[in-house]
Amino acid sequence: MVTELLALLITVESGIVAGVFFAVAVSVIPALATMPPGRYIEAHRALGEGYHPVMPIIVNSATLAAAALIFLAPSTATRWIFAVVTVLLLGVQGVSHLCNVPINRRAKAVDPDNVPDGWDDPRTLWRNWHLLRTALAFLLLVVSTVALISL
Repeated sequence: MVTELLALLITVESGIVAGVFFAVAVSVIPALATMPPGRYIEAHRALGEGYHPVMPIIVNSATLAAAALIFLAPSTATRWIFAVVTVLLLGVQGVSHLCNVPINRRAKAVDPDNVPDGWDDPRTLWRNWHLLRTALAFLLLVVSTVALISL
């Protein structure tokens, strides 16, 4: 019963992550791309407040549950599937913490009312990293669903 509940938790949280990332990719990123730099920085700051700490909590709890299921799952095959789920979650976290978060910090450090000439606009780079973690999140959703069904 515990393994099934943990697997269900992982699948639900994977769906939330994939859905949020999808919404950002198809709506938020295109909207931010149309804004002048100062307005973009203001919007970027406001959007970030809504995602933190909710998204890290969701991803971290799913990662812990998946890591536990590597040991708790009833069969070797299912344990391997949860190992893949764990790696995918770590991939989502890695892209977020090592790529997107530093860009977020850099953008937040700029005064939106005084954007310097020649400002290194991070939107394209941020979008590219975000699309990578979105792809990982969708793969994660598929694999976590397979893991849940395999129990």
